[in-house]
Amino acid sequence: MPFGHEDSPVKRYYGWRVAWALAITQTVGFGVLFYSFGVFIEPMEAELGWSRAQTSGAFSLALLLSGVIALPVGRLVDRHGARGLMTAGSAAGALLVLLWSYSQDLTSFYLVQAGIGLVMASVLYEIAFTVVAVWFRRARARAMLLVTMVAGFASTIFIPLTTLLVETLGWRAALRALALLLAVSTIPLHALVLRRHPGSLGLEPDGAPPKGTGTPAETSIPPGEALRTPTFWWLSSAFALDRIVIIAIAAHSVPLLLERGYPPAVVAAAAGSIGLMQVAGRLLFVPGISRIPIATITTAIFGLHALALTILLLPSGTPGVWLFAALFGVANGAGTLARATLIADSYGSAHYGSISGSMATLIALVQTIAPLGAGMLHDLGGSYDPVLWALIGIALLAGIAVGRARVTTKTG
Repeated sequence: MPFGHEDSPVKRYYGWRVAWALAITQTVGFGVLFYSFGVFIEPMEAELGWSRAQTSGAFSLALLLSGVIALPVGRLVDRHGARGLMTAGSAAGALLVLLWSYSQDLTSFYLVQAGIGLVMASVLYEIAFTVVAVWFRRARARAMLLVTMVAGFASTIFIPLTTLLVETLGWRAALRALALLLAVSTIPLHALVLRRHPGSLGLEPDGAPPKGTGTPAETSIPPGEALRTPTFWWLSSAFALDRIVIIAIAAHSVPLLLERGYPPAVVAAAAGSIGLMQVAGRLLFVPGISRIPIATITTAIFGLHALALTILLLPSGTPGVWLFAALFGVANGAGTLARATLIADSYGSAHYGSISGSMATLIALVQTIAPLGAGMLHDLGGSYDPVLWALIGIALLAGIAVGRARVTTKTG
């Protein structure tokens, strides 16, 4: 069994219950709050008369606010745990998606998306990884794999599901259905399963023996010291550039593939399969880091993004769009674990939320340009070709940046 052997003394460790709960809530949270947005672009524009830059600008605002508050949210979770925050965030997210369905003008739409941005900072990966880093140490990579492997199906499930809901119910009723799903599947799990840390249940990370039995202490680097290292800034730059690529495609993959002449059913399936391939990328990542330096793996991840986008510029037909989805998904999946693992291994778990939040804030300030910039470049160029060329260049720059980082493991 990949997440605990039957003969293991920690097979019933409560941390695995926490990890499974997060796996479910991350799947639904990403599916509703993040991946579904691209499906609503065209029907909203058709009914309300908005431009691509106007609709994608709202997504940019959500991402900006999500990153701006990542640092204070991370500090809050370091000090008080994630249970209350993630429960309240789930409830607020469901309400905001419901309010989104009543949008009639850009002002109300942007206000709703701003709120969703705050919710994303409170319930998605940054916070989930902080929880996992506290509950696990030796099994941290496996626990993060569990959460991200399940959540990797978010786009696979929710892009086709949302497309079906829009086609059968209309975009407003589709949003109301998603709001209900978000509420019933995430609020109870966050409220009833999450706990602050293993010590609150008289446990140690991984279900290890109590302190003083020979288990070495983990070294954790204070946030101020971490931010003074060049490695932190090179890694932040690399992942910020890569996030531009990821976010631009997440926001525009559906209209991009429709523009290139693929039928809606193929577009929904191909875009959704990116999530499926993210799972493959994560399954490859965990055994890979035991054999290959993580910096080398991360550079290869960014190279895969560039290669996947290049395929879309070639006259490769339907096989090309599936190859794009496969390569892009593998890179996405491995990249998520790469950043989380680099932070936890380099700086420890005690201040994970603050350090991860600092990096997330810097990434957000850069990634915000992705949806709006891609939309504006599309409107100026009359197609998505200029967008693809720009994203290829950005992916290659990300690879150069991570190559400049000097990654060392600080945990014992």
